[in-house]
Order: sequence, then C-alpha cells, then structure tokens
Amino acid sequence: MSGNTLYKKRRTIIYIVLDILVSMAVWFCFFSYRKFTELSYETSHEIWQLIFADYKFYVGVTFIPVCWVILYALGGIYNRIWKKSRLREFIITFQQVLFGTLILFFFLILDDNINQYTDYIRLFLVLFFLQFFLTVFARLFYITKIKKNVRTGKIQFNTIIIGTSSVITNLSKTLLDSKKMFGNKFIGYLSIEDRADDDKASPLTMFDCLGNYKDINRIIKTYDIEEVIITYDPLTRKMIEQILPLVRESNVLLKIMPTTEDHMLRTVKNTAVFNEPYIQIYLDALPVWQRVCKRIMDIIISFIFIIVAIPLYIILAIGVKRSSPGPVFFRQERIGKREKPFHIIKFRSMYEDAEIDGCPRLSSKSDDRITPFGAFMRHTHLDEIPQFFNVLKGEMSLVGPRPERQYYIDKIIEKAPYYRLLLFEKPGITSWGQVSYGYAENVNEMIERLQYEIMYIENMSLLLDVKILFYTIVAVLKGNGK
Repeated sequence: MSGNTLYKKRRTIIYIVLDILVSMAVWFCFFSYRKFTELSYETSHEIWQLIFADYKFYVGVTFIPVCWVILYALGGIYNRIWKKSRLREFIITFQQVLFGTLILFFFLILDDNINQYTDYIRLFLVLFFLQFFLTVFARLFYITKIKKNVRTGKIQFNTIIIGTSSVITNLSKTLLDSKKMFGNKFIGYLSIEDRADDDKASPLTMFDCLGNYKDINRIIKTYDIEEVIITYDPLTRKMIEQILPLVRESNVLLKIMPTTEDHMLRTVKNTAVFNEPYIQIYLDALPVWQRVCKRIMDIIISFIFIIVAIPLYIILAIGVKRSSPGPVFFRQERIGKREKPFHIIKFRSMYEDAEIDGCPRLSSKSDDRITPFGAFMRHTHLDEIPQFFNVLKGEMSLVGPRPERQYYIDKIIEKAPYYRLLLFEKPGITSWGQVSYGYAENVNEMIERLQYEIMYIENMSLLLDVKILFYTIVAVLKGNGK
C-alpha cells in the first residue's frame, strides 16, 4: 500500500472517529438537558448523580453513535472525503441528520412520559440542532484542512488523460500554467488512435504516452490511478461508449472536458479542476442506502409472492407436465452481474430438446417449439415466476436489465460495445426495456431494446423500480406477453 493511499485511509478513519465523538457529545448534552429541565427542583449535584446512575445514558452514549455512523455510511458520506464539496456536505449532513433525528425521536422519545406536545417539539429541535451543528462544524473544519493538504500537494491523485496526441499537446500549456492543481498528479495519457506514439512527449507536453485506451485497466492497476479525464475533441467523444465500460471496471473518478453544448444542456454535474470547469460522470447512479433498500425489497416481495403463489405454482406445474413430456422447470445459463454465470429458472414453455441442434435461437410469435400451454404462460408472463427463487438467491433483482446468454452478448457487443455497462448491474425479472419494448426476436431488436436498459442504469432509483413493477403488473393483466 502506497504512502498516499495509507494517508487517505487514515483521513477517512479520523472522519469516522469525529462523527462518533460528536454523536457521543450530543447524546451527553441532550440527556443532561432533559434531566436539568425535568428535575428542576433537584440540586445540580443530585441531577449529575442521577444522570450518571441512569443506564439509558450509557446505552445511548454507546450505541447511538454506532447507529449514526451506519446511517452515514449507507448514505455514502465516507466515500472520497478528500474530494468533498463543503456546500454539498452541508446539505447532505442536514438531510441525514434530519432523517436520523426523526428515527431517534420516534424510538427513544415519543414513548416517554411527556404531557404536552410542545415539549416533544422542543426536545426534537434540541436534539436535531445539537446533532446537526456540531456534526457539520466538525466536518467542514476537517474538510477545509484536507483541501489545504490537497492544494499544497500533501494529497495527490494519480491521473491519466484519454485523447489524441495532438489535443494532449495543446492542453499541456494550460495544465502547466494552472495555479491550482487540485491534487491531480498526471502520470501520462492514453491515445485513442490506432497507433499510439510510444516515444517520449515533446518538450511542449508534460505527458508520456502510456499506450492505447484499451489498456486502461492495466494502466489503472499499474499506476494506482484514481482519476481519468477524457478530452473534448470530437474523435474522443465518439469513443466514449467504448471507454465507459472499460473504466467502470475500476473504482476511479471519470471526468470529461466540457463543450458549449454540455453547459447548455446541463446534462451532468460540474466540478472544478485546474481553474477549468470539468464535468463528472457518475457511474454509480444508486446510493448505498438505496441499494440496501432495493435488496431488502427484493427479498421481502419475493418471499411473500412465493408463499402466496404456492397454489399457482402447483397449477402451472401440473399444466406444464400435462402439456408435453419433460421436466417442469427449464434451467438455462445466463450472464449476471460482473459477468458471473448463473442458471435462470422458468416454467418450461417449449418442447423438450428445443435446441437439440446446439444452435441458440430466440423465440418468435410463430415459434413451433412452444407448447400450447407454454404459449399461454408466455402470453401472461407466468413462465417467469420461478425467477423469484433466483431473486432470493441474490442472482437477480426484481427490476434490472434482462439477462442474456453469452452467445447473444458476444453478438450484441460486436455492434454495441456499451452493452458491457449492463453487466455491472444485477439482472432483473422485469426491466424498463421489457415494459417499453417487449421481447426481442433477433440481435438487432435486442440492440434497439438496449437503449431502454441503458436509460435504466443511468437513472436507477427505488421510485423508478416501483414504477417499472407497476407497469409490469399492468402488462401481465393485459396479457401483453409473447
């Protein structure tokens, strides 16, 4: 582990310790405030004795800080603290403290023996403002200190640039003349041209060519790269759909030099590097806490559905068995998250040995391999319901890009390399593409449907999942399946 990496890990640990100490101090102040206001007829000495004799004080000062840290961690507050914006941290802290205070209030205060609602409001405000102001003060103070270390070069981020050699050369003067480096330590650049110049850069260029953009994963690991900047030239912009899937495999920040069109459309969020506005691409659209909630929702809904639908499973199993000889369930290898293979489970809707020739085939509306009962199940999507077991096992989610076989993935990537972006998310029983486009009967239709799947991973949220589930139910009730 490099000294720079170790330094950053220590800063993160200190950040967490500050949150713990603040939470302990807040609970001490809040608990003392309650005792002094409720026991107004006791002497101060007696009140302090009561405070330190109350087990609730020790339980709170021990476990409540841990709960706060868990809440902050789920909200991603401890990610890259050396890259934080003070204004953004102020806003996020306000939101998280408000949410956390509401939880503490309902679990620890609402059931107390308090007669007047005004007392509840007073206690809530005291707890909230104590937690918020002390937390935000400690954080902003520490972030300011870290930013000073970044500007003085104590903290640096190994950075590479992707672009053409001519554009990189033209950028050199701008980068050299920048007064504020914001911690970026440039290792070199990767060329998007077929033949990269392996010679040393000219005196006008501060970068060495490290290779072709296709080598980016090796370069990131070799040089411990933390940031990747893509230049603004048209040729590089055309290659973004090939660069994004490669970069997403690594935990790096991706930034793009903006054009006037980017600013006008305001499609991405801005940060500042070298006194020039850069736009940052957020590859993880779903915050940690939403990912946790998404998984919990997957488990709860799948478990309830399986229990409630046991009679339906039995009826469909009998229907499949009577429709044609063969097993009730159909298992097929699909590619899941991080390109990990798994076996998807469905009710068998085709005659056995439908692909006995070994050649993969997509189903169509007039597919003679489908049994009469299988056609009914496909029309109502009932053949899909065994996949709830895949969801419980963690191989799939309720909502996510539809999983495909490796054979078709290879075919799609030949024409649409950005399909790889889908392989960084857990596949789903239903998807935006499934609801908006439907089944695909050939590779070209799969690529057309891909635009909806890409839109999903760029806009992932729990609310969007709920909407897709709702429209899936509508589609099932209408019998819009194939």
